[in-house]
Amino acid sequence: MLSPEHRAIVQATVPLLETGGEALTTHFYKIMLSEYPEVRPFFNQAHQANGDQPRALANSVLMYARNIERLEALGPLVSQIVHKHVSLQIQPEQYPIVGSCLLRAIREVLGAEIATDAVIAAWAAAYQQLADILIGAEEKVYADTAAAPGGWRGARAFRVARKEAESAEITSFYLEPQDGGAVPGFVPGQYIGLRLVVDGQEIRRNYSLSAAPNGQFLRISVKREPGGVASGYLHEQVQVGDALDVFPPAGDFVLAEGSKPVVLISGGVGITPTLAMLDAALASQRPVHFIHFARNRAVHAFRDVVDAHQSRHAQLQRFYVYDEHAANTDAPHATGLLSNEQLAQWLPPSRDVDAYFLGPKPFMRRVKQQLRELGVPEAQTRYEFFGPAAALE
Repeated sequence: MLSPEHRAIVQATVPLLETGGEALTTHFYKIMLSEYPEVRPFFNQAHQANGDQPRALANSVLMYARNIERLEALGPLVSQIVHKHVSLQIQPEQYPIVGSCLLRAIREVLGAEIATDAVIAAWAAAYQQLADILIGAEEKVYADTAAAPGGWRGARAFRVARKEAESAEITSFYLEPQDGGAVPGFVPGQYIGLRLVVDGQEIRRNYSLSAAPNGQFLRISVKREPGGVASGYLHEQVQVGDALDVFPPAGDFVLAEGSKPVVLISGGVGITPTLAMLDAALASQRPVHFIHFARNRAVHAFRDVVDAHQSRHAQLQRFYVYDEHAANTDAPHATGLLSNEQLAQWLPPSRDVDAYFLGPKPFMRRVKQQLRELGVPEAQTRYEFFGPAAALE
């Protein structure tokens, strides 16, 4: 049980973690992934190599430690973690592995003189509190998902009914239940998890659902990443008729109900969840401002789809921005970095909107800053990012 003394010790260690948190979490991952091969499928090695996962964990640990007296201040962080865990099917028995590796990393990185027995005991109690919160929340999502129409728990086999190239880099996979059962509903913006076996090694990945719920299929649209093990496998080896192990839809970056105009801003493969949001927003008759950034026309997926929507729906305005434009291809509405003045012309006159944006982190930082400078209230903006919102400041 987390005592007042434990809380005081945990909060006192925050300055140490702020200066060495990433080193600690890097060491934590090294221990866990080398000594516990059973958890390797849950982690993206590319994100390990570029430091994304250690940074995300360090930021999350720091936010938890700072707010251990008032966990409600964690805001959306807990929900984000819960949904990511559910989409990969994290189970309660995996939490002790994480806990033991984290405590060991604290001791080994900070040293026994700083990470005393009292500090380790305090962090053990704090970790158990957080684990209990997450396990309870995840169990509720698992149970609710299984009880929903078309829902299930664990892996379910889906057949690739169709495979279609959307651009030079992105391919869509249309998935139908192999058991012939119902296709589940979901909230536009959510993703599914896949369990793949590549060269004898299991890996698990999240992919956004790129078409609104339709009761017939689930569609994911996957970018071929240079050196990407999972994306390369899907693009090169998975064919129509093959079966994939699918975990149920999850995620809290979703289109909220309402009547305000919707602003959808995406960069690169970030267009995938915004497509499902676009379908749903148009069906509700809400005004939609759809803005997409791509390197060039060759890698711009779904342009024809969005153009067709625009021709049928008067409430849709769409704009495209390319880094570069070849003269013999469809022209964008702008090239290069988009100025505040240009973006202001593409937004609704009133800044009372629901705005969603998704793409590479540098892109999201810029969009977040521009929306703030143009007067869009931050409380009305949403973006998908695993970790605390401060990571985009």
